[in-house]
Amino acid sequence: MPPFTQTMGPWFAPNSEDTKYTTSLGQRQALCRSLIEQLTPYRVFLQNFHHAITDWLPFYWAGYQQTTRYTYVLEGINLPDHLLEQMSANIRRNIQKARDKHRLTIRKGIPIEAFLEVQAQTFARQGLRLKQDVNVLRRLIEVSREKQQGDLWGAYDAAGQLHAAAFVVWQDQSAYYIAGGGNPALRNSGAHSFVLWEAIRYVAEFADRFDFEGSMLPGVERFFREFGARQIPYFTITKGKLSLLDRARIKLNRWI
Repeated sequence: MPPFTQTMGPWFAPNSEDTKYTTSLGQRQALCRSLIEQLTPYRVFLQNFHHAITDWLPFYWAGYQQTTRYTYVLEGINLPDHLLEQMSANIRRNIQKARDKHRLTIRKGIPIEAFLEVQAQTFARQGLRLKQDVNVLRRLIEVSREKQQGDLWGAYDAAGQLHAAAFVVWQDQSAYYIAGGGNPALRNSGAHSFVLWEAIRYVAEFADRFDFEGSMLPGVERFFREFGARQIPYFTITKGKLSLLDRARIKLNRWI
C-alpha cells in the first residue's frame, strides 16, 4: 500500500439504476476473476479494499485470505447540531474545555514543520516509530494545498504554543483524516477534539461525510467512535508472505 493510503482495491464503474442486483454482482465477480488472472505472476499480494467492496468471494476462490478491519465515518457533516447530539459527552466536554477554559484558537494553514514536530512528539510519547517517509507526508500536504483539497489545522493557546494539529484532505465524496498529533505536555487541554471538530466543520462545505480512516488501536478507536462516527468494516486481502530478501529490497528502495 502507498504511504498514507488506507484503502485501494478494484474500482468498478457504476451500473445503471435499472441493472438487476444479480447481474451487477456477476459482472463484478467476472471482473475480479480477470484481475486475479493478471496477478498470477506475483508471489505476494496485500491490499486494503475500500469499504464499498463487500464481495471478496473471487479472491477467496483463488486462495487469497481476508482480514476484517474497521474505519469510522461521520455522515451528514453539514448538520453540526446533529453531530454534536451524536457525540459522546466526553468529546463535547473536551471541545468546550479547549475553547472556553484554555482559550485555544484554531488556525488553518499552519506551517508544515510545526505539524511534523507535534506529530513526532506523539509517536515519541507512544514509544512508536513513524514508518512512513516524512518527506512523502510533507509533499502530500504541499500538493493537497496546491489543489485546494487539503490543509493543516492547529490549536494554539495565547502564548503561541501548538497543542494539537490535524491534516485533512477532501474531495466530492468524502473528507479524510490523514494524520495528526499533539504536544504530550499539553494533551489534557482537549485540543485534539477541538481541532478535529473545527476541521470537520470547515470541510462540510465541500463534502457530506468525514472518514477518520479508522484504527485497530483501542484508544484511537474509542476516540473516533466517541465523535459519533459509524463503524464500517473493510477487507484486507492477502496472498503469500514477504521473504527477508523482499523486506530488505523494500527498505532499500525507500532510501533510494
